[in-house]
Amino acid sequence: MVSASLSAPRLSSLVKDHPDAIAAFTCAVLVLLGWQLLNLGWIGLAVLILTAAYVIGGFESAREGLTTLFKEKELDVDLLMIVAALGAASLGLWRREYFMIVDGAVLILIFAISGALEGYAMQRTERSIRGLMSLTTDTAWAIRGGRTEMVPIAALAVGDQVLVKPGELVPTDGLVIEGASTLNQAPITGESIPVEKTIGDEVFAGTINGSGALRLKIHQPPESSLIQRVIRLVQQAQTEAPPSQQFIERFERGYAKVIVITGILLALLPPFLLGWGWEQTIYRALIFLVVASPCALMASIMPALLSGIANGARRGILFKNGAQLERMGRVRAIAFDKTGTLTTGRVEVVGMLAVQSAQSLLQVAAALESLSEHPIGEAIVRAARQQNLTWTEAVNGQAQAGQGITGEINHQTAVVGKAAFVQSQAQGASPALIQQSQQWEAEGKTVVWVAYGDQVLGVIAVADTVRPTAARAIAQLKRLGVEQIVMLTGDNARTAQSIAQQIGVDQVHAELLPEDKVDVIRRLQKQYQTVAMVGDGINDAPALAQASVGIAMGAAGSDVALETADVVLMADRLEQLEHAIRLGRRAQHVVKQNIVFALGFVVILLVSNFAGDLTLPLGVLGHEGSTVMVTLSGLRLLRN
Repeated sequence: MVSASLSAPRLSSLVKDHPDAIAAFTCAVLVLLGWQLLNLGWIGLAVLILTAAYVIGGFESAREGLTTLFKEKELDVDLLMIVAALGAASLGLWRREYFMIVDGAVLILIFAISGALEGYAMQRTERSIRGLMSLTTDTAWAIRGGRTEMVPIAALAVGDQVLVKPGELVPTDGLVIEGASTLNQAPITGESIPVEKTIGDEVFAGTINGSGALRLKIHQPPESSLIQRVIRLVQQAQTEAPPSQQFIERFERGYAKVIVITGILLALLPPFLLGWGWEQTIYRALIFLVVASPCALMASIMPALLSGIANGARRGILFKNGAQLERMGRVRAIAFDKTGTLTTGRVEVVGMLAVQSAQSLLQVAAALESLSEHPIGEAIVRAARQQNLTWTEAVNGQAQAGQGITGEINHQTAVVGKAAFVQSQAQGASPALIQQSQQWEAEGKTVVWVAYGDQVLGVIAVADTVRPTAARAIAQLKRLGVEQIVMLTGDNARTAQSIAQQIGVDQVHAELLPEDKVDVIRRLQKQYQTVAMVGDGINDAPALAQASVGIAMGAAGSDVALETADVVLMADRLEQLEHAIRLGRRAQHVVKQNIVFALGFVVILLVSNFAGDLTLPLGVLGHEGSTVMVTLSGLRLLRN
């Protein structure tokens, strides 16, 4: 009794999740049973069983074909298959050659198997959506009035605080306001190494908390979280047909009309023109309907592109639709935004030259800069803390806009800032310091001078650092044959040229406004046709929209950039661009192979029908076999 009670829900779930496969399997069993009964001479029962096979295996195709016929006033492949199968059955009953009913049933069966395989290709990409949805939770531990209570995610609002316990899924995007932990971000960004999070850091819904408890403040509505945006984008990618698929679908409608008209002519004219018998004529016309239908051609594109989208999603590359996967394979030039894309977007200390002690230099600078919230000051304080330095707190701090900061440390005047500002209040600007300062400035770095008492202590260079993988990623793109790598930035030309030399870009366009970036993309498109743009900020959105393929940095990118872009690099890993382009080229190659194979097989079957002695079962096997082959060929893109 327990076994029976458990098996019923499982069977119901199986039928619900795999209806096409269940219908195809049932149809196969009935066809085999009907064929065996015919061999035994049980004609009536065999016809009844084969009729059931027609209904179960062909129901979905008949429904879709009739819907297209009556609602859209169009003919499609599904209806052609049903007409051919019913024609074979009718001819078999009329001639009392009942095995012809089996021929029609085999046509229905193989068509059902083909539909099940195409459904499988679709389900592989749908699993990515279900997998993403499994990373979301319906409830969260909200902190209200000093108490923690479980509430639905939908009840949370911007400004609310939530508690994430060790090992739990993060319920929604938020900023850490208390606690520290390591988070597994692989399901969202593809990063294999857990990332440390502490106060001030942003965490994403769907990531997995490590051993520390975190208190988060929600800074955007839960429905706008990164994971929810990704789910919507993947769903959109599945429902939007790329241009090649749209062309094939338009071609199918016109092609089906031509096939029907030709089939009618073939069923009527040969007895008068060629002296064929009516039975032979109708039989050949039925075979023509089967082998001329463009099933394999229809299956040449979408299974391949959907498989490519699923492959990219596993690597943290989110294609918004199949059109972008196709275009990615044709990219000949790539333009990169600088700040936050080729660089980390965060200023760091990259050099120091001290008159006496580098430690004293950094301590005095950190004491004053800790009074400031400027990014340069934060970089200096961060560098001092990384060296485990301590310092006496500065007092009476005063900021001079655009110049620097003055204050007192141990009753001595301290100054940090630009060269002229510091040198006007202290002595000791040696030629070595001046030369090093000029060299750093020529490299595009910002130089901070530091003085204590009335003596210059030294200089500190800060800069937006290049991403560690940027040079390798650009080298990979050049090896792939990308003809032009371009940097676009609103920063000054000196800084841009310095970074360009480090990473190996071909062209640099600096001091650009957002509309200037669009103009550069247009010029590149005139020369190279298919141009990709990689960016992360709001000011990159117009260029991302103009580019043939807009690529956004997922983790660091702004909401506007993510919505505008066609492709999202979830982990901000530039080296994934190589895989994206290779995937696009593989998709193009597989689609072309499939189309050539499908059309070639149709020609072979048509010639065999009129020049040879092709039977309906062989025509069905060849036609639907080619459909299965191109569908399986498309699934090759699931492999890395």
